[in-house]
Amino acid sequence: MTGCRTASQFFGNAGTYVIAIMIMISTFGCNNGLILAGARVYNAMAIDKLFFKKAATLNRYAVPEYALWAQFVMASVLCLSGKYGDLLDMISFVVVLFYAITIIGIFKLRKTRPDVERPYKAFGYPVLPAIYILMALVFCIFLIIIKRCMRDRVGNCAVGNPGLLPEYRRAKKRMINYDSY
Repeated sequence: MTGCRTASQFFGNAGTYVIAIMIMISTFGCNNGLILAGARVYNAMAIDKLFFKKAATLNRYAVPEYALWAQFVMASVLCLSGKYGDLLDMISFVVVLFYAITIIGIFKLRKTRPDVERPYKAFGYPVLPAIYILMALVFCIFLIIIKRCMRDRVGNCAVGNPGLLPEYRRAKKRMINYDSY
C-alpha cells in the first residue's frame, strides 16, 4: 500500500503500524454503518413482502434482529466464496450498478411525474446525472472485461437466474403503492 510505504519512509517501522491501525479503524467505522444500514434494507424489503417475513419484525430495542442475522449469514457465505479482491470487485460492481439505476430513476420520475414537488434538486441535471450513469456503466463493463472473477460470476448469474425477471415483475405487483401515502 502506498500509504504504508510512505509512512515507513518518513517515520520508520512505527509509521507502517500507525497507518495500518488508521486503516483498521476506518474500515471498522465504515462496516458499522454498512451493517446497520443493510439490516434496515432487509427489514424494509420484508415489510414490503419482498423478503422473509421474519425480517420485518423488530426486537424489544427496535432493532431488526432477524434481518441482522440474515445479513450475517449472507456476508459469511460471501466471505467464504473467494479472495478479498474478488469479493471487493463483486461488491463494487453491484453497488455502482445500483447507484446508476438510482440515478436513472431521476430521469424516469422527471418524465413520468413532472408535477411532483422535488424537495431536493439534482445538481447539474440532466448533464451531470447522465455523465454519472455513463461512467458507472463503463466502470461495470470494464470490471466484467478485466476481472476474470467478474466474467465468471456475471455469466453464472445470467445462466443460473432465468427466473429473475419474472420474479421481479411478480414482486412489483405485490409492492405497496406509495402514491397513496
